[in-house]
Amino acid sequence: MIDITQKEIWFVTGSQHLYGDETLKQVANNSKEIVKGLNASALIPIKLVFKPIVKAPDEITSICIEANGNTNCIGIITWMHTFSPAKMWIKGLSILNKPLCHLHTQFNAEIPWNSIDMDFMNLNQSAHGDREFGHMMTRMRKKRKIVVGHWQDAEIQKKLGIWSRVVLGWDELQNLKVARIGDNMREVAVTEGDKVEAQIRFGFSVNGFGTSDVLKFVEAVTQEDINKVVGIYESDYTLTPQLKKDGKQRESLLEAARIELGLRAFLENGGFKAFTDTFENLGAFKQLPGLAVQRLMADGYGFGAEGDWKTAAILRAMKVMNVGLDKGTSFMEDYTYHFNPNKSYVLGSHMLEICPSISEGKPSCEVHPLGIGGKADPVRLVFNGQVGNAINVSLVDMGNRFRLLVNEVEAVKPNEKLPKLPVARVLWDAKPDLNTATTAWILAGGAHHTVYSQAITTEYMEDFADIAGVELLVIDDKTSIREFKDKLNANEVYYHLFQNNL
Repeated sequence: MIDITQKEIWFVTGSQHLYGDETLKQVANNSKEIVKGLNASALIPIKLVFKPIVKAPDEITSICIEANGNTNCIGIITWMHTFSPAKMWIKGLSILNKPLCHLHTQFNAEIPWNSIDMDFMNLNQSAHGDREFGHMMTRMRKKRKIVVGHWQDAEIQKKLGIWSRVVLGWDELQNLKVARIGDNMREVAVTEGDKVEAQIRFGFSVNGFGTSDVLKFVEAVTQEDINKVVGIYESDYTLTPQLKKDGKQRESLLEAARIELGLRAFLENGGFKAFTDTFENLGAFKQLPGLAVQRLMADGYGFGAEGDWKTAAILRAMKVMNVGLDKGTSFMEDYTYHFNPNKSYVLGSHMLEICPSISEGKPSCEVHPLGIGGKADPVRLVFNGQVGNAINVSLVDMGNRFRLLVNEVEAVKPNEKLPKLPVARVLWDAKPDLNTATTAWILAGGAHHTVYSQAITTEYMEDFADIAGVELLVIDDKTSIREFKDKLNANEVYYHLFQNNL
């Protein structure tokens, strides 16, 4: 479902002809060794490709044109081993449309005190070569990731790994197709938005389909295929007695399998990697897709309930960023509060659709009534989420711009067992506290739907916002309402004045 094997990031080293052949040969050899070392790091999931060092304006422009046209190249890491006069970079940077990371490093870690001479100084000029390069990018208002430190340090490799994962997610959005099955939940504001502007800004397209378009695939599902999928259910989940063979609700499980197979076939046939549905437009579906959506998310699909295409798209991007990491990412909703004088919490959940990638153990497969939608009782996976740090991410359309909102949280064990709550759920402590976090979220116009992740951190979303050129607001343990209001007001002015340059 998520294949990153063909993706690559190009490593481009800047210099100039002034230094002569011997020095330039050493620059190239050092760059190759850095690339080799970074490729050996388990912290960087994408292959880095060494590119010949660039020493003149035409070479720089050519490499930028080549990167733009190469579908496997998803980003560029630049490094100035020596001084590289930045006017040489203007044309190339002006046309480059791939994400850019500026690695401010040097080949050697420490100064060789007893042997350092002018030959060494001429070769190792990153300290001021990268500053010249950085000046030009800032002068050109070029958004980029800046990573400072020695390339062999684990912390530097971790930052490069985070950026490379974000670039994977951004690359995914450039060709992402989101299927909106049914329309928006009627009269809801935040799940709507400008789909054309979203495609211009982020790359993904959103198009609507009727439930009948999906039901054609559901009706084509064979009993043999249903039996195979039900066998997976029986292996991967703990089925309640009613759903086991000869159980009185077994038919509900078979119908859930039929819906999953049909929905999966529809998505695969159309090349969709994200989708929405809404309980107000189920057509001839016999039950709201619950188990199907949960399992599709576990396989990497993006999803948004009630027609929420923005959350579906961002979830898919974050699923791609998440590939190969230990913890999971899910569609989420702030559902209800636990107000307590000592500590208040949010109980996150949804009617059905929470991804099992965040489950603390083997999910229970159950069927329960759903008092909304007017359909048969749907099958769903029930579980508690894992404890630990996480983020909630919301992408909202503010009318004149998109805003990305992040709240850092800590998931905790529920106070009690919740024996009568028939949905997947996560209990979290919102930073800095529930009252402040919620006040800031509401002031910022954050949505009630989010992407919840224990694998992706705020740093990922900061990199993503820079690449996309969108506003980012973070609510964390340092947030105060007075300062948050000031930032909101300042951002209104900034984006009004500079929107055309973003």
